[in-house]
Amino acid sequence: MIKMESYDTIIIGAGVVGMATGMYSGRLNLKTLVMGTTSGSELPIGGVITLTDSVENYPGFKHLTGMELAKKMEEHALEYGISIKEEKALEISKEKDTFMVKTDKEEYSSKTVIFATGAKWRELPMPGAKQFENKGVHYCALCDGAMFASKNVAIIGGSDSAAKEALLLAQYAEKVYVIYRGDKIRPEPVNAKLVEKNEKIEVITNTNVTEILGEVMVNKIILDKEYDGKTELDVSGVFGAIGHIPLSDLAKGLGADINEKREIKINRDSETNIPGVFAAGDVVDSGFKQAITGVGEGVVAAHSAYQYIKKKEVQ
Repeated sequence: MIKMESYDTIIIGAGVVGMATGMYSGRLNLKTLVMGTTSGSELPIGGVITLTDSVENYPGFKHLTGMELAKKMEEHALEYGISIKEEKALEISKEKDTFMVKTDKEEYSSKTVIFATGAKWRELPMPGAKQFENKGVHYCALCDGAMFASKNVAIIGGSDSAAKEALLLAQYAEKVYVIYRGDKIRPEPVNAKLVEKNEKIEVITNTNVTEILGEVMVNKIILDKEYDGKTELDVSGVFGAIGHIPLSDLAKGLGADINEKREIKINRDSETNIPGVFAAGDVVDSGFKQAITGVGEGVVAAHSAYQYIKKKEVQ
């Protein structure tokens, strides 16, 4: 019989939050495993930030790409002897004080579990969005923007993410429409100024896209009100930037409390309602989500896991 590999903590999710959590866990001499992919997400080691062209708000780095930041995090974490495995966590259960983590390749046991599973893009809901996915409908400008060189594209959404996607697409496209249902888009001030100054970007507010049309590929969108005298816009690409859905299914299956937004509820110590289970990053119920805030929550989660294990050892 093959002996199951056992850990002090298993971190589900290998984005920058998972890596920072693993780094601190390793510093605390906990035997640590970081899972590279999770159920519902097929992102590589480094997570969503690897798809970001420019990171300018992470302390200590004036400018670097998301991939560069993720790589630095991974290298730092590995300095402390942790294990990183590109496996998909499929199911987690608890047997007395031990957690059993089943993946698509193996099964492991652990004294604690930390969820750093992040979130996935919210899919566009209008007719045509699913039909033309990867045929003009996309969710990552860095991944797919280059194919729209000298063409017209639309971004649906009004967040800072939408603004950054627009700025990246403007490097390729002839025209970038940012279409938002609210009165005003809501990017960070620095990005708001860059959008305003970019002649290729045109912001359309108080407007919804009701349908995406095309033949083999997208060729137009329908608006719910007239813009420049018409309700149709000729575009070759549509990018969704309407938020994210937390990847909390594994935590919910284990019995963790989840709010109406599908976020895992945590306290200031990154603890969930289940003893020995912690969470951090975009998957939790924090109000302000950034790489740096998620990393902070992950560091706290690692320390809380350490304290939990030490208390168990003296009981």
